[in-house]
Amino acid sequence: MATIRVPAEVPSPAQDSEAINHAFRGWGTDEKAIIRVLGKRNESQRKKIRESYREIYGKDLIDALTSELSGHFMRAVIQWTYDPAERDARLANKILKEKKKSVEKLKIIVEISCTHSPHHLISVRKAYCSLFDLSLEEHIASSVPFPLAKLLVALATSFRYDKDKVDAEVATIEAAMLREAMTKQQLDHDHVLYIVGTRSVFQLRATFAAYKQEYGNTIDKDVEGCHGDADLRSLLQMVILCIDSPEKHFAKVVYDSIEGFGTDEDTLTRAIVTRAEVDLMKVRGEYFNMYNSSMDNAIIGDVSGDYKDFLLTLLGSKI
Repeated sequence: MATIRVPAEVPSPAQDSEAINHAFRGWGTDEKAIIRVLGKRNESQRKKIRESYREIYGKDLIDALTSELSGHFMRAVIQWTYDPAERDARLANKILKEKKKSVEKLKIIVEISCTHSPHHLISVRKAYCSLFDLSLEEHIASSVPFPLAKLLVALATSFRYDKDKVDAEVATIEAAMLREAMTKQQLDHDHVLYIVGTRSVFQLRATFAAYKQEYGNTIDKDVEGCHGDADLRSLLQMVILCIDSPEKHFAKVVYDSIEGFGTDEDTLTRAIVTRAEVDLMKVRGEYFNMYNSSMDNAIIGDVSGDYKDFLLTLLGSKI
């Protein structure tokens, strides 16, 4: 369930473009006006505003926002303004261009591959080719070490069946195949990659349930107990969580970004911006269940200013 609140009566894209351009005039920028417009428009409406702004003012809205805004607020607004497929393509490219790719950063590719519809993943791959003149899977294969690349390419190139049809017999058989790989400590076994990289989300959830019923442990627990490549182990555990419960995954992402010393604003922005039109209401509920506290209040207590107001607007708060 989405959290953004689109007004019952929405101005035309040309009127919204004019309001945004007016916010740029004079001494300083009217950030509140930017939040009122872009923070309360859905994907389709934002796309039309961007098209209208270019038509009227001869400039890309992204470029205008970059020059007029600053800091974490600017980065959050720009991520939100991008088409979702372009946004994810750019997020993936930023990671893959880095010389040192931490497993925590590579997990963003898992999110893109495992927590969206198969049609969205296809759109991301098309956007990647268009923006960067190479394919997402090619870039992964050429810049990420083995065996992490093997898993990530399998995920990024999948086109999963997206209906809730489940075959219980297949779930039992493939649970046994996964168990064999766990017993042999072979997390990069072809069976593992084939199963997690091709089966539908619903089929995989049935397989994970069959695994626990048959062998006592949850599969992520058995992955944790495997020896060998710690990064592969961490990545595969995330794959399982993203498929089994994306809401719990993103609740944890938000929690980890704001707890402890300092705030990881880039991670917090990614979680809120990428899920606001998908399932952020469920993420908010899981956050409360997992941490017995309000996600909104946690954000209010950790960030400030226009950045805070923008995130709360995407969360549907009346500010």
